[in-house]
Amino acid sequence: MSLWFQNENRLPQTRLTVISYSIVGLMALLLLGFWKLQIVNSDRYSQLAERNRVRSIPIIAPRGAMLDRYGRVIVDNYPSFSVLLLRDDPQQVERLLPQIADGLDVTLDDIKQQMEAATALPHFQPIVIKPEATPGDIAFIESHRADIPVLEMLMVHRRRYPHGGFMAHSSGYVGEVSSEQIEESGGRYKPGDIVGKAGLERQYNDHLMGIDGMRRSVVNSVGREVGRLEQTDAVPGKPIRLTIDYDLQLVAEEALVGKKGAVVAMDPKTGEVLAMASQPSYDPNDFAIRISKDEWQQLNEDPERPLLDRAIQAQLAPGSVFKILMATAMLESKAVPADYHVFCPGSAEFYGRVFHDWDAKGHGDVDVHKAIVHSCDVFFYNLGKQLGIDRISFYAGNLGLGHKTGVDLPGEEPGVMPSEAWKERLFHQKWYPGETISVAIGQGAIAVTPIQLAYVIGGIITGGRFHQPHLLLTNEAAPEIDFPISDSTVNTVTEGMYGVVNEQGGTGSGSKLPGIELCGKTGSAQVISNQGLARTGKQAALKDNAWFVGFAPRQNPEIVVSVLVQGGQHGATAAAPIARDVVKAYYDKKQGKIAPQQLTTQAVPPGIPPSFAAQAAARAAQSEPVAEEGVPTKPDAAPTKPQPVSTTPPVAPPATMNP
Repeated sequence: MSLWFQNENRLPQTRLTVISYSIVGLMALLLLGFWKLQIVNSDRYSQLAERNRVRSIPIIAPRGAMLDRYGRVIVDNYPSFSVLLLRDDPQQVERLLPQIADGLDVTLDDIKQQMEAATALPHFQPIVIKPEATPGDIAFIESHRADIPVLEMLMVHRRRYPHGGFMAHSSGYVGEVSSEQIEESGGRYKPGDIVGKAGLERQYNDHLMGIDGMRRSVVNSVGREVGRLEQTDAVPGKPIRLTIDYDLQLVAEEALVGKKGAVVAMDPKTGEVLAMASQPSYDPNDFAIRISKDEWQQLNEDPERPLLDRAIQAQLAPGSVFKILMATAMLESKAVPADYHVFCPGSAEFYGRVFHDWDAKGHGDVDVHKAIVHSCDVFFYNLGKQLGIDRISFYAGNLGLGHKTGVDLPGEEPGVMPSEAWKERLFHQKWYPGETISVAIGQGAIAVTPIQLAYVIGGIITGGRFHQPHLLLTNEAAPEIDFPISDSTVNTVTEGMYGVVNEQGGTGSGSKLPGIELCGKTGSAQVISNQGLARTGKQAALKDNAWFVGFAPRQNPEIVVSVLVQGGQHGATAAAPIARDVVKAYYDKKQGKIAPQQLTTQAVPPGIPPSFAAQAAARAAQSEPVAEEGVPTKPDAAPTKPQPVSTTPPVAPPATMNP
């Protein structure tokens, strides 16, 4: 009995020991847990608690405005709201996505794509899921604060451009940053940022784009703001002042309505671009929020190519405007005497083929002055044969063709200035002398842009000083390239271009301006040979392109204007009147005859001022008959595509100066 009771007394003691150790172990675990909560992971749980109470909302910095040279606003911003998705609780967000998509009238896939694009961002950083909130969206968010606390509204500044595509190609447009841009930015950009995508918006994005701020607010259990903590204000982007004169831009834009082409007006002494227009255009306001895939596809597939900036990207044969460069090459190279004469019967035979003049009656005895004034093809056919393609290419290249001008706009094309080496490198074919005959009158493989012609002619008439075109108005002089041209050459070329507009029978005499020494050169350029045109039978779709490049005054020129009208047929009737109107507006402003258009706020739809309309009607009524330059019959042009110009010079002249 005693042994039994002895064992019986030991059992409770063992159990008590086990229970005691268990309690001690549990206490140790609890203490360990408290230690981890309060010591080891205190920062983490403090942040989680803070996020439940504090919400960080970005303050988007407005982009800088674009002003014309006189400080008038062309592009600015307007206030709007975007919808933010707060991603602090991924499970809650995932559960509410269908309800969010339905309430905001967006697709679930669209929201998920935006969330996937932001996977690299911290969960506490909100993302924009709808750039432009409608009144219905705002009402939905406010009425569902309790059950959908993951939505917030963000005040933003949307870009506002002039309506109707006014100056669209130059100003460009903005859009949401792409994944490629994010990777290349080195952490500066994040998903949802709005950056410049084209034109000046892209070129000067770093200047126009501000620095976003941040606001930290205290919110209650249903997500309503009940107080504010600290706030870091946004730093707005800086405005840029352009060289553009809104009044001249207005004239250029209105002159191109309903046409395909471009206008470039420059100050040849500084390179400042006074006007730059391209039509057909697009409305950059469509990009200010977020353009749909269908709209983007429609713009890209439009046969009129509205996204093409024809001022810097349309690479086309210059036609007879190229004769100015031919005359310059003749006089500067001295390979042909300055008093060189040719008899023009209306055609001439070269290498077994007949090349016709635009005037079948011919021009009789022709020197270089008469050849420019009347645009005699036969004279320049013979001159091209005398100079040869490599000498022509050398001078044209040094004068600026076949190279980008360096204008401060993205996407400029270099054009083409062919040579023997160029054709061998590109096509692995020999250059045939007959091709030089076509190039001599601005046809064949040669291709230029409107801004190149303004740049080249501006450089020739200022004695070989080529100022880089630019649209940003600064106190610093633009880069200059010097390719000295003798005073005698400048005088001969200037007098010839003056005669085009002001002498009887000049091809541009219909654009003569009383009291203004407008000088210029007309051009008509085929897009297909006459033989090819006869085979296709598509007369309307393949009309000749019309060119005109003019400047004023005759001495110490202040403005040079290049005009392209695709399918305009004759430079004298389609392109020259546009240049005349731009030059007339320039002088009317200079002489105080018209008041500058007032732009106290932007987004003013372009319209012709009454004074311009009245003057245009009066000029149309008084226009005198003009000899219209056409395009002569020529052999098929060699196939070509834009390529850099050959830098192979003839033996005698110095090395190429232009970049």
